[in-house]
Amino acid sequence: MKVLVFCPYYPPHIGGLETHSDEFNKNLATHGADITVFTSNIPPQELLEEIKYGRVKIIRFPAFEIIPNYPVPKFWDISFWKMLVTLFRSDFDVVLSRTRFFLTSLLALVYAKMKKVLYVHIEHGSGFVQLSSLSKSIIAKAYDHTFGKVIFIFSDVNISISHAVQDFVAKFDKRPSPIIYRGIDFRSIDSIDPDKAIAEKYSDKIIISTAARLYKWKGIENSIAAIQNLPIHVQSKIVFLIMGDGEDYKRLKLLTLHLPIEMMGSIPRERVIAILKASDIYLHSSLPGGGLSTSLLEAMYCECAILATPNEGANEVITSNNGILISEASESRIQQNLVNLIGNDKQRLLYSSNAKKDVSAKFIWENSIHAYEKIFSAPYAQ
Repeated sequence: MKVLVFCPYYPPHIGGLETHSDEFNKNLATHGADITVFTSNIPPQELLEEIKYGRVKIIRFPAFEIIPNYPVPKFWDISFWKMLVTLFRSDFDVVLSRTRFFLTSLLALVYAKMKKVLYVHIEHGSGFVQLSSLSKSIIAKAYDHTFGKVIFIFSDVNISISHAVQDFVAKFDKRPSPIIYRGIDFRSIDSIDPDKAIAEKYSDKIIISTAARLYKWKGIENSIAAIQNLPIHVQSKIVFLIMGDGEDYKRLKLLTLHLPIEMMGSIPRERVIAILKASDIYLHSSLPGGGLSTSLLEAMYCECAILATPNEGANEVITSNNGILISEASESRIQQNLVNLIGNDKQRLLYSSNAKKDVSAKFIWENSIHAYEKIFSAPYAQ
C-alpha cells in the first residue's frame, strides 16, 4: 500500500499533530506501507527530501507563516510546483490530510479528486479557532464554513481523534465519523530520563508544568492568574513551568513577571518529556477547540498528577481515579483545586500511578493502526 500524507508541519517542528503524524507513519510503515509525507519546510531543513524508518519519505516544500503556526506554501517558488508535479506523476492508494483549516488539507482534497484516489481526512480540532485577535478569529471561522466545510463534505471519510472532534465534524458532515484514538510511543518516553537540571533547580518546590502552543484557546492566561492569586505561602512552595511558543508568548511572559513561573519557550520534545518526568502536577487549562491533547496523554504516562478542564479530550481520559477534572478553565476553579492538590501528597501519588496505567492500557498504536487499515479497505475504498 502506498500512502500520501499532506501534513502542515512535521518534526522537528514541535506539536501534538506533528508527534501524532510521525508516530502514525512509523507504525503504519511497520505494517508494510510505503509513505510519502508532503510538508512545509518549517523550521528550515537542509535536506528537502529524506527517508525515515525505512519506508517514510519526507518531502519539504518552501513555505512561510502568515501567522504563527499557520504555514502557507510559497506559491511563487518554482521548486514548490516542481515538487507538486512530481507527486502528481506518482500513484498512491490512499491520500491523508490532517486538520481542516490548514492549506495542506485543501491540497490533499484537490490531489485526491484529480487522481481519483481514496481521500481520508483526520480531524484534530473540536471547535473554531480562537486567537487573541478578534479579526483573525473571524477569518478563521469564515474559512471553516467555506473551505473547511468542503474538506469535510468531499472527503471519502473523516476520522475523528476524540468524541469532542466527532461532535464538531457532525456540524459540517452528517456521515459517520469513526473515532480512532492515537497511540503513545511508550518505548521512546521510557528511554528519556527525568530532567536533572530542573529537578535540582527546584528541589524544594512542587513542580507544576504545562506544554502547549500558546494561543488564546489553550487557557494559559487563566492558569497564570490562578498562580498569581494563590496565597503567598502556597506560591513559595511551587514553580510553574510553561513549555511552548505561539502568538501569545510575549503577552503571557509579561503576565508572569514577579511570579513563580518560568516561560521556557519552544524546546525539543525530548526535553519536554524529561521535564514532565521531573514534574509533580500537570495543569491542562484548555478552552474548547482542540481534539485530544498529546501533551496531556504524555504527562499522564510520565506520572504527573493531572488537573484538567474537560476540553481537548480531557473528559475522555481523566476520571475520579486518575486526576481532577474541573468543569471550566476559570481562575477560581483552577486555584481552588490546585491548592488542594498541592497540599495532598498521597492523592498526587495515587492519581499519577493510575494515570500511567490507564494511558498504557488504552493508547496503543497497534490497535490504532489496525483500525486505520480497516478504513483503508472499507467499501468506499474500493
